[in-house]
Amino acid sequence: MGDKVPVLVTGGAGYIGSHAVLALKDAGWKVAVIDNLTTGFRFAIPDGVPLYEGDIEDGALVARIIAEQGIGAIMHFAGSIIVPESVENPLKYYHNNTAKSRALIEAAVTGGVKHFIFSSTAATYGIPEVSPVTEDSPKQPINPYGMSKLMTETMLADTARAHPINFCALRYFNVAGADPQARTGQSTAGATHLIKVAVEAALGKRSHVSVFGTDYDTPDGTGVRDYIHVSDLANAHVLALEGLIEQPERSLTMNCGYGRGFSVLEVLDAVDRVTNLKIVREMGPRRAGDPDSLISDNRRIKATVPWVPQGFHGGGSRTKQRLHRLTFHRATGNGPPSVSSPVASGKGIRT
Repeated sequence: MGDKVPVLVTGGAGYIGSHAVLALKDAGWKVAVIDNLTTGFRFAIPDGVPLYEGDIEDGALVARIIAEQGIGAIMHFAGSIIVPESVENPLKYYHNNTAKSRALIEAAVTGGVKHFIFSSTAATYGIPEVSPVTEDSPKQPINPYGMSKLMTETMLADTARAHPINFCALRYFNVAGADPQARTGQSTAGATHLIKVAVEAALGKRSHVSVFGTDYDTPDGTGVRDYIHVSDLANAHVLALEGLIEQPERSLTMNCGYGRGFSVLEVLDAVDRVTNLKIVREMGPRRAGDPDSLISDNRRIKATVPWVPQGFHGGGSRTKQRLHRLTFHRATGNGPPSVSSPVASGKGIRT
């Protein structure tokens, strides 16, 4: 492995970004975070990691961070992720996910950043004809969220051909779980992730869980998805960065999933078993555009980097109820106090 260059993590106070910060820090990388804290939390930033509170489209701020921290790589998580909202407000998604990414990529090129990791999505595939889906499957997004991400992938590919920068686009499937050491988790209010929603229902924070569609072509009639633990996903980012540094002439696009699917009812049954409770399920009609099954073909990432996912039982410490309870309490201010970290404004560092 080559030099561990300083890494700027955008959206590093959010769910997946904060886990990537931990994975980098645990592996000995120097990290800085930029986050506008719209959906992120200061407590998610570990001690010693500088947090620049601001927006990635602020070119002057990003340039200053790159210079001050000697940034050699960017991991880009900042963006909007709610599919139904993207349909209702597409311009928000093309601004937050595409236009702002263009500004960030330009700042990276101008600042001499050599490596760029992009948080992409399986939504770029739309409704695949075949599942498991490979990276070479047709990209036919059916909503502005997926299209906004695919447009950014295209910008990165074009930029890498024209400038001395390489990139890795990691296409996530369904992310769940929380840090095994309970240092961070999914704390965003109003989250739509199934496992998060199910645990909120088990904790009495929701009256029920809505099941959208029971007539899919699956064993129990509910949609099947590929769930990946967020810590495995964070580790995939670190390994992808190492791969970019080792082969700077190469760029990568890789699926991030386990290659195995679980139905909505199977997930709810699992939460019932963990909590020893019975979640109320309200059956409803399908949502437009939801495929029967969406499972990753993960052979490329396993062949390209030494990624060995631990799953949802790695080390026996990933009890969903305990970890998600932590995130709920932190989000509502009832849990451990926020972690202090240096926070940078437009005028300098403050604590």
